[in-house]
Amino acid sequence: MNKSLSLFRIATALLAWLPDSLHAETDLTDLNLEELLAVKITSVAKKVQPLQDSAAAVFVISDEDIKRSGATSIPDALRLAPGIDVGRIDSNKWAVSARGFNGRFANKLLVLIDGRSLYTPAFAGVYWELQDVMLEDVERIEVIRGSGAALWGANAVNGVINIITKHSADTQGGLLSAGGGSEELGFGAFRYGKQINASTSARAYLKGFERDALARSAGQSAGDAWNKMQGGFRLDSDLSDADSLTLQGDMYAADLNQQLLLAALAAPYRQTVGDRAMASGGNIISRWQHTFSDTSSSTLQLYVDSYNRREAYIEEERHTGDLDFQHRFALNDWNDIIWGLGFRYSSSDVTDIYPDLISFNPTDRDNSYYSGFVQDQLTLVDDTLWLTLGSKLEHNDFTGFEVQPTARLMWGPHPNHRIWGAVSRGVRIPSRVDADMSLVGQTLPPFTGQNATPFPLALAVMGSQTYQAEQLLAYEVGYRFSPNPAFSLDIAGFYNNYSTLRSYQPGAIDTSQLPAYLRQPFYIDNGSAGRTYGIETSVVMKMLDWWRWDVSYSALKSELSSNAYYREAISPQHKLSLRAALNPVSDVTLDAWLRYVDNASAFTLAGPAYIRSYTTLDLRLGWKLNRAVELALVGQNLLDNRHLEYIQESFTLPTEVQRGVYGKITWEF
Repeated sequence: MNKSLSLFRIATALLAWLPDSLHAETDLTDLNLEELLAVKITSVAKKVQPLQDSAAAVFVISDEDIKRSGATSIPDALRLAPGIDVGRIDSNKWAVSARGFNGRFANKLLVLIDGRSLYTPAFAGVYWELQDVMLEDVERIEVIRGSGAALWGANAVNGVINIITKHSADTQGGLLSAGGGSEELGFGAFRYGKQINASTSARAYLKGFERDALARSAGQSAGDAWNKMQGGFRLDSDLSDADSLTLQGDMYAADLNQQLLLAALAAPYRQTVGDRAMASGGNIISRWQHTFSDTSSSTLQLYVDSYNRREAYIEEERHTGDLDFQHRFALNDWNDIIWGLGFRYSSSDVTDIYPDLISFNPTDRDNSYYSGFVQDQLTLVDDTLWLTLGSKLEHNDFTGFEVQPTARLMWGPHPNHRIWGAVSRGVRIPSRVDADMSLVGQTLPPFTGQNATPFPLALAVMGSQTYQAEQLLAYEVGYRFSPNPAFSLDIAGFYNNYSTLRSYQPGAIDTSQLPAYLRQPFYIDNGSAGRTYGIETSVVMKMLDWWRWDVSYSALKSELSSNAYYREAISPQHKLSLRAALNPVSDVTLDAWLRYVDNASAFTLAGPAYIRSYTTLDLRLGWKLNRAVELALVGQNLLDNRHLEYIQESFTLPTEVQRGVYGKITWEF
């Protein structure tokens, strides 16, 4: 800590005298609400449209929001959005979901970076610790709560998050940032952009960090410190008046320390393992856009993504290729149509390090996904009433064909009012965990608990080749109101009806390993169902020209069937976020962010784990020394020494998030 602050002071002294930069910066408090609601988004309809005219529960996190929040990772930035449940599991793992069903392996939220899916078929979710961008290069994060399956396909069940980075023409020149503190031990990033010629621009970046371990409930270190290096580039070129090309890519490598609580088949029947997991990977994306006319355009995108992840108990290497084409055109003045085709191929190679505890059969698996979609936005009454009809048709190797339609109606009785409703169907297709995995989560000693035998009893979760897609029928309504440039209100309500959800059912006891142990299998099936319903609100209010409030509140009620063997996680029923953004004097910014998260529970192989409510406060003070250099001091989780946010489904011990402070310096040149 002292070393980091000393470096911070030295850097401040060296850079304070630097001349002003030509780069200007948007101030969050300078944006009026009309401008915010006119922000152009693409994720709701796969076309550019104002946020105000989107018939969905959508929230946009801007680059300035991210900066002034003090967030240092994508999951932390997502806490800004209502209806998104973010829980930090340990120093290098997060649980992120929308409208319930949270977990380390949450599988009902589709996440993209510049249109590249971060979904892994290993467990139908996201390795959040591997997903990173240079936060200064993020243009916006579009957060859609509710089913986006009609456009984005399977696994966009409860929402879609699309992280969109800036065009390289908007990141010209250099940017250097560095900092450190008590939890963020040290971090730095460098990016440089250049105009290659009149029609082509490019940038490249390199970033890295080292983060301290979190703590156990008694205060001792959780042994989960980690570090990561990542670099990448982006090139944008206007090939002609009608054609543009984008080429971008990233590479990364990370060391992730963790302490694992693994089952053992002999006394003492469990073991704590200190593991240094290693992960590396990269991606490259090419995107060609062609404009036929003012009302017709097409996009062709191809990306390749690979990663290798090795942990104490298993190693996975995965390679994915994705080809996507879409075409938008106006059939007439009343019909705006978009359609597309897609193909994805993913190859997985798993090495079972402890096959008696966890294994996959087969160890190698290739999967292909074919898809097509069409959506028509019909103008029923000019500037007043719009109807959107669409559907996605997909084929996957697990369940065959899946159809995911939607119907959305929006009414604008007045330019300041928007009322909308939607009915959608979505599915979550099986993953390798559901179909191929065998996992011993716990071993019961002889003559204890439910084990009345003289032998150890290994409790094993078993995948099933007959596992079907989980299904959702979603009903949504929403209202937006902006009476003047100083106030905006957004309300969304939903009712989600789920069927064929994941459950466990016991099978016959396996005696083949006697006299060493017995094995009790629990087979994954589709025996659960349930419903969730709730409301999400977001209010933005400018008190003064230099003072803005952002308030969001989410209420969620989960009524899910369960049995003695599987209980779905229950997300917090109430969440409240209150942010104040102030510019008290010229060149100084002050931000306060208060959050309340209600009681929750997590599913673990040892049974439900209950998580108490908590309240946090983050503060950020920024000072522009000149137009080139800014200093920032950030305090996080300031109201208590530490608190529990989430517990992983398997292997990890409960870890608590600690109070932290860090300083940062940013130089643009």
